[in-house]
Amino acid sequence: MSLEGKTVIVTGAGRGLGKAYSEALAEEGANVVAADIRDTSNTVTRINEQGGKAIGLSLDVAKMDSCQEMADKAISQFGSIDVLINNAALYGDISGGRFDELSEEQWDDVMTVNIKGIWQCCKACVPSLRKAGGGSIINISSLAAKYGMAYGVDYATSKAAVIGLTRSLARELGRDLIRVNAVAPSAVLTEGTDEFFSEKRDKALQMIAAGQSINRNLETGDLTGTIIYLASDASKFVTGQTIMVDGGTVML
Repeated sequence: MSLEGKTVIVTGAGRGLGKAYSEALAEEGANVVAADIRDTSNTVTRINEQGGKAIGLSLDVAKMDSCQEMADKAISQFGSIDVLINNAALYGDISGGRFDELSEEQWDDVMTVNIKGIWQCCKACVPSLRKAGGGSIINISSLAAKYGMAYGVDYATSKAAVIGLTRSLARELGRDLIRVNAVAPSAVLTEGTDEFFSEKRDKALQMIAAGQSINRNLETGDLTGTIIYLASDASKFVTGQTIMVDGGTVML
């Protein structure tokens, strides 16, 4: 599953899952474009110190101009785009609560970043994937989309929309040999999860683990293998799928 020579964009690469994906992809030989509204210097420094290739770019997925600028800079640096990993999302940045108490502003922000942001990144990057003769788009959904998430209706709804977008793009882009898949993890041990659950973190993680066939919480290293597989040519006939990485909570 070598990624030698492939250029991979990872959005939301400043910390957490995006950082873990970026480092794992670089280890497989990818040229990594770590993009985030947050600072990506730690991600890029670590990759380059380990002998990998990475650049960091500022990205606000809510703005089409920012997405296009990211794509243009990636192409300028590495010549093409082969893989796009749409990981950026509002999660730790939002407040959970009853559906009828959520603010309209938060609802709109979540939909803009978590759905529109993916659509805009795809618009910016797909022309390069077409020119390269194909490639892979990996959209990060969530267990919440399949299982449901009380007191997080905005987040769960946005991640369900990610699956619909993934399936539709897979049908539309197949003729270009661009495969589009989604990965749906359960709650991962990251800063975002800490922030989302706040003081209820430990209890929430215990409940999540108890509902899994594998009774422990998901770590970033449990996800990177799936990402590498979908980014590599090993998955060249896999498209339109949602792969659950949830310890056996939802069995499709």
